[in-house]
Amino acid sequence: MQIKFHSSQLSQMINYLLLLSAIVASTLLFEACSSNGNNKKSEQDSAAETVKSEPKLLYEIVIDSLLIDEGQVKRNQFLSDILLGKGVDYSTIDYIAKKHKTVFDVRKIRAGNHYTFISTIDSVETPLYFVYEIDNTDYVVFSLTDSLQAWKGSKPIERKLESAYGVINSSLWNAMVDGGFDVNLANKLSEVYAWTIDFFGIQKGDEFEVLYDRLYVDNKPIGIGQIRASRFKNYGKDQYAFYFEQDSVGDYFDEAGQSLMRTFLKAPLKYSRISSGFSNARFHPVLKIYRPHHGIDYAAPSGTPVFAIGEGVITRKGYQKAGGGNYLYIKHNGTYTTAYMHLKAFAKGIAQGVRVKQGQLIGYVGSTGLATGSHLDFRFFRNGQAINPLKVESPPARPVDTANLKAYESHVAEWMEKLKLLKTTADEQRNKPESNTEAEIPQT
Repeated sequence: MQIKFHSSQLSQMINYLLLLSAIVASTLLFEACSSNGNNKKSEQDSAAETVKSEPKLLYEIVIDSLLIDEGQVKRNQFLSDILLGKGVDYSTIDYIAKKHKTVFDVRKIRAGNHYTFISTIDSVETPLYFVYEIDNTDYVVFSLTDSLQAWKGSKPIERKLESAYGVINSSLWNAMVDGGFDVNLANKLSEVYAWTIDFFGIQKGDEFEVLYDRLYVDNKPIGIGQIRASRFKNYGKDQYAFYFEQDSVGDYFDEAGQSLMRTFLKAPLKYSRISSGFSNARFHPVLKIYRPHHGIDYAAPSGTPVFAIGEGVITRKGYQKAGGGNYLYIKHNGTYTTAYMHLKAFAKGIAQGVRVKQGQLIGYVGSTGLATGSHLDFRFFRNGQAINPLKVESPPARPVDTANLKAYESHVAEWMEKLKLLKTTADEQRNKPESNTEAEIPQT
């Protein structure tokens, strides 16, 4: 049977089929998009679940579903006292003490230090780990399960750039205290400038600005890290210091790339005062007569450490009852020799013929021999002739290498800008009637 369509009917049928095709295509496209969206949502949910399910760590131990119990070692408390209180048996304690002595000697546990028990959460609380904090960063973990292992670990240290500044009224130490800064920063700064600034000769009105790393563990400050840049105005002269590494070795240099390190330190001890200077006619406090005093007397408490100002060999060590008491002579080279007198005692290993390094401990301040009080009589000889130690000019060590000068110049420019911004802040604070020494760290 043959079916015939009029042209108008054929046209209507074609339009109907096209419309139906469009509807079907749209439906399929919508379902595909919905499916894709659902897949993406599923992936996002899965990722979120992954983040949520990330394990919680303490001392690098997964502590999810575990009980944390912290404490502090009490006075006259031993490891056995602490562990027995948590139900750990004697045999386990004895094994830990004897077998892990090379990891940590439990006899070195100190009162005031923190410890942590990590235990199971069930009807019978069972300790799995005992963690003892040796100091702010290091700790030792004792596994209390069948393995009974032990290992050491360290907490991550965070470094934050901080700043300090001040004006000297009496000493650098007191300026740090007055400014509310960590007094250990005074030690660090004096070490940076140990070759170029005599901190026994700083005067009232001297200024300093310093940018340094402060160390944090668990968001608590634990100490001073590297000094990055500083300016110290001494006797009207700006002395800059910039920390710079070359060949993986860091050192301090001035703005021109000259090393701050010198052949000799400026002084053989820290934080004291000059009680008697270099003189050809000084009134002797014991003998009550005028006679030459070819040295510098540094008044300091008995027992204050004394350091060699430079590398050399000990040529003389002895005792003078009617003179310098316990004394040492160090020959640094063919030209220079230094002497250290009235020492309370010598450092361990110090003997005639021994070679010492710059900054090495050689003895302790005392009052042996002809002395009325505790002090160090320090003397400097050039070609056998006594010279004023405060006027000795020491040549600098190796400067920044030529190959690194361009990088160093960029480095200095960056930190110099930060120091200038800090000085501006410092000057504004100094000019206020009641200055607050907390300065914001300049950002560049």
